[in-house]
Amino acid sequence: MAAEKLAQAAEALGIEMKVETQGSIGAENVLDDNDVKEADGIIIAADKDVALDRFAGKRVLSVPVADGIHRPEQLIEQVRSAPVHVGGAAAGGGAGSGSGGGGKERSAAYKALMNGVSHMIPFVVVGGLLLAVSIALGGHTTPKGIEFDKDSFWFYVNALGGLGFKLMLPIFSGYIAFALGDRPALVPGMIGGFLAYDGMTIYGADANAGFLGAIATGFLAGYLVVWIRKVKVPKFVQPIMPIIVIPIVSTLALGLFYIYVIGQPISWLFTHLTSWLNGMTGSSAIVLGALIGLMIAFDMGGPVNKTAFLVAVGLIGTNNAVMGMAAAAIPVMPLGQGLATLLRRKLYSDQERETGIAALFMGFFGISEGAIPFAAARPAQVIPANMLGGAVAGAIAGVAGVTDSVPHGGPIVSLFGAVGGAAMFFVAIAAGTAVTALTTNALIDLKGRKAARQGADGLAVAAGSGADAPAAGSLVAEPVPAGVGSGARVDAGSGGSAALSPVAEPSMQPSTPSATQPSTDGVGGADAAGASPEVLSGYLTSQTVKVQLASQDKEAAIREMAEMLASTGNVRDVDELVRVALAREAQGTTGLGEEIAIPHAKTDAVSSPTVGFARSVEGIEWGSLDGTRAKLVFMISVPEAAAGDEHLRILALLSRKLMDPGFRARLMDAPTTGAVLEVLGEIR
Repeated sequence: MAAEKLAQAAEALGIEMKVETQGSIGAENVLDDNDVKEADGIIIAADKDVALDRFAGKRVLSVPVADGIHRPEQLIEQVRSAPVHVGGAAAGGGAGSGSGGGGKERSAAYKALMNGVSHMIPFVVVGGLLLAVSIALGGHTTPKGIEFDKDSFWFYVNALGGLGFKLMLPIFSGYIAFALGDRPALVPGMIGGFLAYDGMTIYGADANAGFLGAIATGFLAGYLVVWIRKVKVPKFVQPIMPIIVIPIVSTLALGLFYIYVIGQPISWLFTHLTSWLNGMTGSSAIVLGALIGLMIAFDMGGPVNKTAFLVAVGLIGTNNAVMGMAAAAIPVMPLGQGLATLLRRKLYSDQERETGIAALFMGFFGISEGAIPFAAARPAQVIPANMLGGAVAGAIAGVAGVTDSVPHGGPIVSLFGAVGGAAMFFVAIAAGTAVTALTTNALIDLKGRKAARQGADGLAVAAGSGADAPAAGSLVAEPVPAGVGSGARVDAGSGGSAALSPVAEPSMQPSTPSATQPSTDGVGGADAAGASPEVLSGYLTSQTVKVQLASQDKEAAIREMAEMLASTGNVRDVDELVRVALAREAQGTTGLGEEIAIPHAKTDAVSSPTVGFARSVEGIEWGSLDGTRAKLVFMISVPEAAAGDEHLRILALLSRKLMDPGFRARLMDAPTTGAVLEVLGEIR
C-alpha cells in the first residue's frame, strides 16, 4: 500500500520513480548502481531494517510505513531537503537509523520480539514433544511427581527434552538482543536469558523470572549494546570493540544488574506471594481455585506461576484439592492456544498453526510452556486470555472438589490414576481451554479490526518480493512470529525525486513501475461466436478463463488453474508450476480479502508470462485475513527471466482495477467467458 501511494503521488507530480521490492524470498527489480547514482533522493518507508551503505552520498529520508501510505506527497517534497547519508547505518526501525521520521522505536522493538519468538519456537516444540513422549511411554507417578527409571531409554529422552527447554529462554532473549544490537548483543542476551531461566542457582533466589524476565533481559542487552557502540573510543580499540569489549562490558553490566536489581526483588515477590497464598487456603473453594488458576496461567514458569504451583505441591497429603485446582489450570494455556489456531486459522501464520498443533500435544501432558511462543508474540491478547481460562478451570475444579495426589497437571495425570473426581477434572480443563481459545481469538480479531480501520485505504494489491499478500483494505497488524520482512524500494531516475519504500510485512504490497509504463490492450467485448479478445498484453485470453472452478480447496484450485494455463502451450511442466505456486502459499497466503486471491509463481516451468482467471460461486478457503472465501482468482505465472518488470507490471495493473468494488461486482456477475473477457478488458 505504501509503494502504491508513493507511486501514485510521484506520477501525479510528474516525477520518474523506480521501485525495488523486497520480501521473504528475496528482492525483485533491484536497483543497480546507475539507478542509485542518478537518483536525486531516497525515501525509505519501512518497518524493518534497511541497509543504507549503497545510498552513501544521497539524500535519504527514513520514515515508518504509515507515512508512506498517508502522506506520500509530503515525503516526496521532504526528501529534497533530507540529510545526505554518509554511510554505515541502517534504516527502517533498527538502531542507528540516522534519517529520522518518528515512530521507529516501537517498530524495532516489535520486530526484535518477533525475532526472538521465531528462534525460540523450535526449542519449545522439540523440547516439549520429547518430554511429552517420554512421559507417555516411560513415566510413572510417585509422590514426587512423574519420574523415570534411572538410566533407562526414556530417562534420556526426557533429559534431552529438558535440555531443549533449558535453551528456550536463552535463545529467546539472545535473539531479541541480536535484532537490536547485532552480534555483539548475542552473548549478553543469551546469558541474560539463562539467568531468567535458572538464575536462582546463581544468586540463591527462590524463583526464576521466566519468559517475562527473558523478554526484559533481551531488550536490556540489545539497547545496552546499542548505547555502548555510540561511545567514542580511540582508533586502536575500535577493531576489538565488537568481539571483546562490547560483549564483556554488556554481559557484566546486564548480569550484575539482573542479580542485584531484578533477581532479588523477584525472590522477595515469590516469598510474599507464597505467604499470602498460604493464608488463602481456608477461603471459598471457588475463589481459591480461580486465584490458583489465574496465577498458574500468568507467567508459565515465572514467580507468580511458581508460587501457586509450589503452594499446591506443599499441601499434597493434607489438602490435595489445591493441587487439583492447579492440575486443571496447568494444561489450559497450551490447549487453549492450540485450539485457537484451529478455530480461526486465518488469524495465524503457518508457523503459528504448526506450533499450535504441538501445543495441543504438550497441553495433554501438562507442559504449559507450549503456550509461551504465543504469549511472547502477543502478550496483550494471550496472557489475559490464558488467565481467564486458567481461572475458569481452577474455579470449576475447586467447586467440584477435584483432587490430585502428584505434583503434575494435565489430562495425563488422570490417566495415571492420580486424580480424584476425574470427570469434573476434564470438564474443568475443557471449559478453561474453550474460554482461553475464544478469548484469544476475540482479542486478536479486535486488535486486527482496529488496525484495519486505522490503515484502511481500499484494496491493497502489490508486488512484494515474490509477492506477499495482505488483507484488503488494511495493513497486516501482526506478522508471523517468524520475524521476516517484505518491502518495496522506490528511487527516481534523473530529473526527479527518488523514493525508496519498503512496505509492511508479511503482506504483498502495491508497487507501480513508472509513469511511462505501457498500458495493456483492452477489449470492448467478446461475442459468443468465438472472438478471442486479449487482456493484460495478451497474457490472459479466452483459453485462460474459467467461469466456474470445479475445485473446492486451494491446492486443487491451483492445480486446476495450472492445467488451464497449460492449454496455451506456455507451460512446460504443470507439476513444477503447481509446486512453486504452493511453495509461495506456504510463505503466506495470497488471499487478499474482498473475495480475491492472486496465486503466482516465478519458474522456468513456463516459457512466457501467462495469466489465468477463474471464479468460484461458493468460494474457496484461501486464508484471507478478512475471513472471506476467494471467489475471484487470478493466477500469474512468469519465467524467471521475466520475473522482475512483468511480474510487477501485471500485479500493478490488477491492483488498480481490483480496488473498484463495481469492477469486482461486474466480474462476478458476468455470465459467460465472453462477458468475463469484456469486463477484464477494462484493465488498462
